[in-house]
Amino acid sequence: MIGTRPLNAAPIEEAESFLEKHPDIAAFDLVLIDPNGVARGKIIRRHELLPLFRSGRHLPGSILGLDVTGADVDETGLTWDDGDADRIAWPISGSLTTLPWTSPERGEVRVMLYELDGSAMGADPRQALVRQIERFEAKNLFPVLAFELEFYLLDTETDALGKPKAARLPLSGTASNQNHVYSVAVLDQFEPFIDALYRAAAAQNLPVETIISEYAPGQYELTLRHQAQGLRAADDLVMLKRLVRGLALRHGMRANFMAKPFAHKAGSGMHLHASLADPSGRNLFADVDDDLAPMLRHAIGGLQRTMADSMLMFAPNLNSWRRFSRNSYAPTAPTWGRNNRSVAIRVPAGNPANRHLEHRSPGVDANPYLVAATVLAGMYEGIENQIEPDAESSTYSNDRDSMLPRDWGTAIDQAAQSDFLKVALGARMASVFVALKRVEHRFFSGQVTDEEFAYYGDVI
Repeated sequence: MIGTRPLNAAPIEEAESFLEKHPDIAAFDLVLIDPNGVARGKIIRRHELLPLFRSGRHLPGSILGLDVTGADVDETGLTWDDGDADRIAWPISGSLTTLPWTSPERGEVRVMLYELDGSAMGADPRQALVRQIERFEAKNLFPVLAFELEFYLLDTETDALGKPKAARLPLSGTASNQNHVYSVAVLDQFEPFIDALYRAAAAQNLPVETIISEYAPGQYELTLRHQAQGLRAADDLVMLKRLVRGLALRHGMRANFMAKPFAHKAGSGMHLHASLADPSGRNLFADVDDDLAPMLRHAIGGLQRTMADSMLMFAPNLNSWRRFSRNSYAPTAPTWGRNNRSVAIRVPAGNPANRHLEHRSPGVDANPYLVAATVLAGMYEGIENQIEPDAESSTYSNDRDSMLPRDWGTAIDQAAQSDFLKVALGARMASVFVALKRVEHRFFSGQVTDEEFAYYGDVI
């Protein structure tokens, strides 16, 4: 079967125009983002691009049932239960771009996976976000979203103990061993990398804005301009991670997107900024009579009520949970507040006409499509049911609410029982994601680490 063309597949004219403008590009990365947020796919030759746009490309459904390492997870039902049946990938409109850091330069086209009859493939995480945006649009509400990306740049060599270490400052070659929070001197040392990053972002039409030296040696933050097309905000994030990783390698560094790569250093978040607009673009979260708009209050209330069920999307991996610690900027309770960076849901200071919320719980290791879908679903529930938020927090709260999962295993169990996540992600996506994380949890539960042996081995 060739497969029925979905209505939102990119038109072939996009590929024809791109090939005409870029006659020297001979190969393209065909990229599908899996539930773990990992970019999967293949490199296709130039002559294969038009057939992709014309007829789609068959891919095994099991590509969405892999663990982080790429191993099949039979429990997802996407491997042997259906004979590893093919689905069909169709290009995403507007996704054709160059990869400016490659030499010779390649292109990239991102795809979504569909059933052969043209219906959405339920385990594709981007499809989950599409459904949530469509729920809002059916009510003439349009999500406006933007992500922030925190990450580490590491040296390609380890330290004397075989542990990862911060990348050397490129211009001087010196080691970076101190917390240079907001240091412009450190950013100046990274001029070759930063210049290449901004140039590549411009070539990809990627709205990268501020770069910050963050809270630990080798840690940085990049912000992305908000997108009135909410789906594009998640696309921007996955593109930016590929860009940072590719450029880092070509500048003698490694980009690390773990939530907590170092036990005693800051974790890395992936904060999501969100508001809603009407069809004319007017911000519906803008202050009303010098106070928060009712719609914004209700969105916050919905996010608080659904946060316990949502934590597996925000902290999907074992390492994710090491980020949540006392006296850190990773929130440990479903709190909210204005101009308060310690809460889970922050209402930033600024122009009242541009008011929005910032969800600070997700780690940088989370899948941005699933994060955005879950956040939007929580906002939707709050607005539909006019849920009022709890009392505002004006100070730091380090007490984990008793209703929030306290660890990864509990979060997996709660997600498995959640009716909310079935609505937020779709029943199949929720089921596949829980299956992936159960198998991952079982793997790590069976390991004996070097630290564990050193702690217990000669004493007990």
